[in-house]
Amino acid sequence: MLRLRAFRPTNDKIVKIQLHPTHPWLVTADASDRVSLWNWEHRQIIYELKAGGVDERRLVGAKLEKLAEGESEAKGKPTEAIRGGSVKQVTFYDDDVRYWQLWRNRSAASEAPAAVSNTTSAFNSPAPSTKGRHFLVICCENKAIFLDLVTMRGRDVLKQELDNRSLLCMEFVCRSVSSDGPLVAFGSSDGVIRVLSMLSWKVARRYTGGHKGAVSCLLSFLAYSGEALLVSGGVDGLLVLWNAEYRQDSQELVPKMSLKAHDGGVVAAELARVAGAAPQLITIGADKSLAIWDTSSFKELRRLKPVSKLACHSVASWCHPRAPNLDILVCVKDSYIWAVEHPTYSALTRPLCELSSLVPPEILASHKKLRVYSMVAHPLQPHLVATGTNMGVLVCEFDAKSLPPVAALPSAPGSREHTAVYVVERELNLLQFQLSSAANPALGSSSSLNDLERVRKGTAEQLDVKQIKKHISTPVPHDSYSILSVSSSGKFLAILWPDIPYFSVYKVSDWSIVDSGSARLLAWDTCRDRFALLESVVTPRIPVIPKGSSRKAKEAAAAAAAAAATASAASSASIQVRILLDDGTSNILMRSVGSRSEPVTGLHGGALLGVAYRTSRRISPVTATAISTIQSMPLTGFGTSSMSSFGVMNDGYSSQKSSSEASSPNFQLYSWETFEPVGTLLPQPEWTAWDQTVEYCAFAYQQYIVISALRPQFRYLGDVAIPNATGGVWHRRQLFVATPTTIECVFVDAGIAPIDLETKRKKEEMQMREAQARAVAEHGELALITVESQQAVPVEKTTLRPPLLQVVRLASFRHAPSIPPFLTLPKQSKPEGNESSLPKEIEERKSHQVAIGGGGVSVAVTRFPAEQKRPVGPLFVAGVRDGVLWLIDRYMVAHAISLSHPGIRCRCLAAYGDPVSAVKWASRLGREHHDDLAQFLLGMGYATEALHLPGISKRLEFDLAMRSNDLNRALQCLLTMSNSRDIGQEALGLNLNDIMSLSSKKENIVDAVQGVVKFVTEFLELIDAADATGQADIAREALKRVAAAGSVKGALGGHEIRGLALRLANHGEMTRLGNLVSNLISVGSGSEAAFAAALLGDNILMEKAWQETGMLAEAVLHAHAHGRPSLRSLVQAWNKTLQKELEHTPAKMDAAAAFLASLEESKITSLQDAAKKPPIEILPPGMATLYGPNPGQVGAKKPVLPLQSSQQQENKPLAIEGSATRQTVSADAPLGSSPLPSTESDSRQNPVVSESETPVHELKNPEQPAPDSETNGSSAPVVSSSSDQIEPTEILVQNQEQPKSLPSTLETTQTSESVTTPATGGSDSSGPQQPATSQGPAVPPELPMIFFT
Repeated sequence: MLRLRAFRPTNDKIVKIQLHPTHPWLVTADASDRVSLWNWEHRQIIYELKAGGVDERRLVGAKLEKLAEGESEAKGKPTEAIRGGSVKQVTFYDDDVRYWQLWRNRSAASEAPAAVSNTTSAFNSPAPSTKGRHFLVICCENKAIFLDLVTMRGRDVLKQELDNRSLLCMEFVCRSVSSDGPLVAFGSSDGVIRVLSMLSWKVARRYTGGHKGAVSCLLSFLAYSGEALLVSGGVDGLLVLWNAEYRQDSQELVPKMSLKAHDGGVVAAELARVAGAAPQLITIGADKSLAIWDTSSFKELRRLKPVSKLACHSVASWCHPRAPNLDILVCVKDSYIWAVEHPTYSALTRPLCELSSLVPPEILASHKKLRVYSMVAHPLQPHLVATGTNMGVLVCEFDAKSLPPVAALPSAPGSREHTAVYVVERELNLLQFQLSSAANPALGSSSSLNDLERVRKGTAEQLDVKQIKKHISTPVPHDSYSILSVSSSGKFLAILWPDIPYFSVYKVSDWSIVDSGSARLLAWDTCRDRFALLESVVTPRIPVIPKGSSRKAKEAAAAAAAAAATASAASSASIQVRILLDDGTSNILMRSVGSRSEPVTGLHGGALLGVAYRTSRRISPVTATAISTIQSMPLTGFGTSSMSSFGVMNDGYSSQKSSSEASSPNFQLYSWETFEPVGTLLPQPEWTAWDQTVEYCAFAYQQYIVISALRPQFRYLGDVAIPNATGGVWHRRQLFVATPTTIECVFVDAGIAPIDLETKRKKEEMQMREAQARAVAEHGELALITVESQQAVPVEKTTLRPPLLQVVRLASFRHAPSIPPFLTLPKQSKPEGNESSLPKEIEERKSHQVAIGGGGVSVAVTRFPAEQKRPVGPLFVAGVRDGVLWLIDRYMVAHAISLSHPGIRCRCLAAYGDPVSAVKWASRLGREHHDDLAQFLLGMGYATEALHLPGISKRLEFDLAMRSNDLNRALQCLLTMSNSRDIGQEALGLNLNDIMSLSSKKENIVDAVQGVVKFVTEFLELIDAADATGQADIAREALKRVAAAGSVKGALGGHEIRGLALRLANHGEMTRLGNLVSNLISVGSGSEAAFAAALLGDNILMEKAWQETGMLAEAVLHAHAHGRPSLRSLVQAWNKTLQKELEHTPAKMDAAAAFLASLEESKITSLQDAAKKPPIEILPPGMATLYGPNPGQVGAKKPVLPLQSSQQQENKPLAIEGSATRQTVSADAPLGSSPLPSTESDSRQNPVVSESETPVHELKNPEQPAPDSETNGSSAPVVSSSSDQIEPTEILVQNQEQPKSLPSTLETTQTSESVTTPATGGSDSSGPQQPATSQGPAVPPELPMIFFT
């Protein structure tokens, strides 16, 4: 229940402390007058300064700023160089502080029955006064420091400017009407209150004649009549009331009322909001007393001394649902936070918590005892309380998950009045609330345009609510913390008091009790009127402690006895399920759910019953007390109990535990029908929410919310990062979540998963079997003939859709961010410049407003609305009714969060299942946000409806048209995006020559081709979709554009060209396919041209494509595999090309290698021997040599040997013969190279010719390359370069694009082959060359090799 949220140790005691309402900022001042600004959420110090003396850093910064602005050195002493003196008060001031100060005062004043208006949240927010700046204001004895936390510039107001009187306190004046700027009132030592204007930095008015001594505290508030008042307390003990309305003609005002409040001086004053009454004023004085005053008559209501013999130094108004009877917090110089129970009649004081248990032990050991010197409650989050002690700053959190004791009842269909029931002070009351007639933003109502006007103007005000509270005659037995819940039908109301423990079930029709008993936990079923409860056994009586024992011994014994009693009760408790019938009777369905022996710590209702168990076997006294939360919470007449109301939570689920321990699986789901476990153990959630249609559920954890789908089976959809959520409610596919600082909306859709398709198929099969069974029953066995007949059923293309989770923030505490002040504000040193900036700001605001759209519809310019103001304190989410989200706060006041912004309303309508209305509402949303809305509709499964949004982009329109199978619209989008409406027609004659020689009049055709290339993937996707649905016209139109773009060199890649060729062949476009082949040949794309020719089945065209593009290796392999008559001519052309490339290869030899080569002795004796060296000859296997018996005679040719088979054998390389070269090497010489891997390359590249180690002096041909002296340490000539490689081109056909029958050349050319050609050779003879076949013996290592891949 109580945990330490943040702690910062200090060396000195903290005497002043203040919290910022919206930012996690905490400002403190210690006894040494050092001011620190601390971010308690991130544990970081933002700023520190020595306010009592002279802060050197501020002094240097001020001098540098003046130098940068070109100002000369001031004659007098700078204000930063003057000592501040003792720090009297520290506070914040910005737009957030100003707004919530006014909100708090107005809400407190509106509680009075005689208030001017009985509506809530119906005041206009004050105009921004600080324009985005955040001021840290420090009131010192000699000056006031205004430090801008955005620019870190400060302004010091000396006491000389305030009549040279010491400053003791300050308060920002809250006025009922807006004026030209913020005002701050300073209480001085002479009893005069001086009001300073923050625009002119001069005294605007003075309050005189009220105090005879110094002013010690100031407080501004609003009376129930709406009048702004200022109350001051002085050291003379007087409480003086002033009129805070600002008037230009009155510079000095006298007090309205003065009365004696305390003896010895007033220390502090605080305003308390009271439900159903005028606000009360709480004052503490030096006489150790606390007084409560009625602000309507200023009569004293109660006076008490909270702690005897100790004077209070801090007081705070408090309203926490976990402690409904504790309204005032006070602190004295001890280690406790004290709370006053029922301050107006019983006025019992009890310790709320003991802070020593929260301080780390190592820090606690270094001090004598903890002492509290200052305390402040968070103005917007009552569960946060900050204290300043002699050891440091502590930020404590008191049970942030507790909600107000209220439950919403179902509304009658068509009724605009809604009802909720709540408990207050042993009374059961009804709260009837509805929207006022001025604004009713119902679905489809045009009156909600008023909200659009506010959105267009940049403001988002809450709606006017009319509410009435009625008393129910049925009393309730207890006034402690209670939890209210309503059954699924709304006929029964259950109230649980976990601290008693006790429960009662009421029948809503007559408020009679139908069931009651002892229970600590209770949970409802969302489908039927049945509930589960955890029975509680009466705990044994705590033994009496002897009188001689010490106080610590008594506390320890009492805690141990209570822990033992609670542990025994928890171990013997069981879960019982009861059902309520229509006649109001309660019957027990199951006496014990589950067979586990661990103690139960939580029950969660819903479509399934969730039970949380305590898995830890160690049960400590504090752990046992955590089962029933607060054991020592006051009931009725117990007075000064030594036990604190909030105990430190140290169980397995406290935030102080590690994440691994806290997330251990201990949560089991049970069926309400069979009471058997469902699934495995899960980590225990803090709360659960189940959809009314039993389609979705949400499990909330500390840092996130897990959302799952329930149909057709339990499926995890995802989690959203919403930390510290306190409650939520489903509304169709919308989950509205409340956190301590925000209101969030989560839009959820399960999408389409494979299990959904499988379930749909099974349902269809089941329906078919049922139809068959009915037919047989009616007409006999002959009916099966008709049922089982073949029927043409159109196949629906159902695409999978991922889940959708989108979070939108509806409300928060923070003010709308504004433009940084250093861009819009003039320098502070020239206040007269502000007057010129106001008209400019008005002009800018007017220019940003959007004109009225067509038909008089106001168009919202933002994607989502500006964040509305979240109501203060813990909230109960009542749900969505009348098109607004209803919330109920701790004071039982209903608040309405508007959902009328088009960005929200369209999403709510789509989630509700009405996409047509959502598209209609989209006309009120700016068209630049239609793409985002269309993506949301697509995620919700409404692609067809999203196509009707007028502002979507063409790219998104294409995707939506493809999803909704509107292929004609998809084609039009593609033609528009690619600008290709005018190409692809027969009359244009688009071929390569036309496109490459375009005139200036045909530049649009070039743009069109570029557009088609950009969207070629979309074109091919559209063609496939049209083919699948039989829309040949659309496919043909798209195919024309892609074919035109495929004719341009380099426009499309190889994969796109192959896909185009396959689709042309599929559509029978043989003429276009032939033209494509011709164009590809002319631009040199041999591989793609051969692929297209293969689809045509034209072998001659394939060889032509390879031959004319220089890919002779592929042509030779194809001709050899198919036994083509052109094989010999192709081989001759290939060999000539290789020989020519080899002869023209330049020799690379440095000077050292040339010198070594000249020293070697040449082995070629004559030029005749050199001329006998034959050229390179590479042949397919089984083919005779191209030359005659004499290698030197080129014209001699041998007939081609008959081929053994037309096809290449599998897994056998192709051996291609080559001629030999004369060598004089030993038999054990190593080979020169190894086969290379096959990759796709052009056959125009040079081959690798590696011969055995031949001495250089044997090569007399000057065109032969010189040897490389670095290869294996010898002089073996290697003719190779980076481009001297030849490898056959691979033709890869993907499975989805490969036709059913392709020529056999594809099977041959797809295999990667390593082809080696051995060359015959002799010792020194030059005899005739013998051909070698592929079936010959292995090649000896001393023979030269030519490797061909």
